[in-house]
Amino acid sequence: MPIEYQKEGHVAIFTINRPEVLNALSPDLLAEWTAALIDFRDNRDLWVGIITGAGDRAFCTGLDLRAARPGGTVDPAAPGGAPAATLVRGLELWKPMIAAVNGYAFGGGMEIALACDIRIAAETARFGLTEVTLGLIPGWGGTQRLPRLLPFKAMELILMGKRIDASEALALNLVSKVVPLKDLMPTAREWANQMCQNAPLAMQAAKEAILRGQSMTLTDGLKLESELAARAMRTKDFAEGRQAFMEKRKPAYKAE
Repeated sequence: MPIEYQKEGHVAIFTINRPEVLNALSPDLLAEWTAALIDFRDNRDLWVGIITGAGDRAFCTGLDLRAARPGGTVDPAAPGGAPAATLVRGLELWKPMIAAVNGYAFGGGMEIALACDIRIAAETARFGLTEVTLGLIPGWGGTQRLPRLLPFKAMELILMGKRIDASEALALNLVSKVVPLKDLMPTAREWANQMCQNAPLAMQAAKEAILRGQSMTLTDGLKLESELAARAMRTKDFAEGRQAFMEKRKPAYKAE
């Protein structure tokens, strides 16, 4: 399958499996992937997602250019076979997402990584928003997410179509950790399973507060935070966490 969707306990793993074209995506594959992401979003037993690419050369190189036409669009949320909402735009997904970047993450591939919450890179990973070298602009969120993440570096990276290696990505705080390729998925699984020790609804509320709050004033953001905190306190998971704390035991969360 071009998009592999595996479930391991509370963790979902999405593998872009088109190594023959450096894991580039066509609109129909985006639709397939979005369907899997919606299943993940709506499955109460799945708490954390990991995205990676098949093979050892590429994470994802974005849009398969054979599917793009002059005068058309590369917007994954546009008509023409693509879904109405995707990970990079339009799909509200508050569950934590980890990008396990195993190789080239160029163009839309880097934008997919930027749409994730945590990025772990193999030593062989390479990053770049290279669209301007092809007569395009980063159209899957790159012009919006990268300046928020790297405000003093985004212009250079985007306007030069510059490519950087994993060590520079780590120095820029674009990724959280760099590991040998053989350790990439074990590390991603370790981090995901560590997050699964936390209350899943609380993690979702925290992510929602962070992402929605970025477009708000501080006053409105604090109001949102209060609302989400109150919602978390009404969950059975909070009651379980509080009881486990008092009994000095490990909590058994159920996403309730």
